[in-house]
Amino acid sequence: MKNSPTKPIRILIADNHEIFRTGLREGLSHNSDMLIIGEASNGEDALSQAEHLLPDVILMNIGMPVMDGVQASLEIKKRNLSCKTIIITNNTAGDTVFSAIKSGAMGYLLKDISINDLSDNIRRVQNGEPAFTPSIALEALSIIASPGEHKHTEQHPLTPREVEILQLVAEGKGNKTIADELTVSEATVSTHMNNILTKLHLSNRVQATLYALRKGLSSLN
Repeated sequence: MKNSPTKPIRILIADNHEIFRTGLREGLSHNSDMLIIGEASNGEDALSQAEHLLPDVILMNIGMPVMDGVQASLEIKKRNLSCKTIIITNNTAGDTVFSAIKSGAMGYLLKDISINDLSDNIRRVQNGEPAFTPSIALEALSIIASPGEHKHTEQHPLTPREVEILQLVAEGKGNKTIADELTVSEATVSTHMNNILTKLHLSNRVQATLYALRKGLSSLN
């Protein structure tokens, strides 16, 4: 799952605690497929560096001063920057998690994660797949897929094939796995996925998963 050593994943670390940034920088620097290109101590600085350095992935803390991680992630989305955001924090509140997802974040991880697991999740996000601490994912998805919600009252604009692919995405499967399962090319799956996001006015696979749960197209079981 690693990227080519000639093209490492370029990472920006944004956290208001210097000791945590140092730990991440030193830990991730042992990966030959990753390169730390910058650090920021607040959301405003993270946004400025994201515009100038154009990292592949930003590791972003929620509780930063000046502009918090969710606000910075939302600004990155609004400015159409190509970098992918992973929130890394101790905040487990469901509404905060959901706000992060709505802001365009591709991952939400807790700070007690190991460097090895964090590295694997960075690679997942770089490959276009969501990355969530399991307990956080269940909490966030449970909010969206609450039993009291009327899931089938609204029509969706997707074709049967797009629904099928969306359901597989909601199961956490990547494009290659979906392509193998449906006996089609990855390019075909990618085209369908782009159409799904466009039709539903969504930004990424995480939001697509939430949509599938909200509309009853998938479940947590």
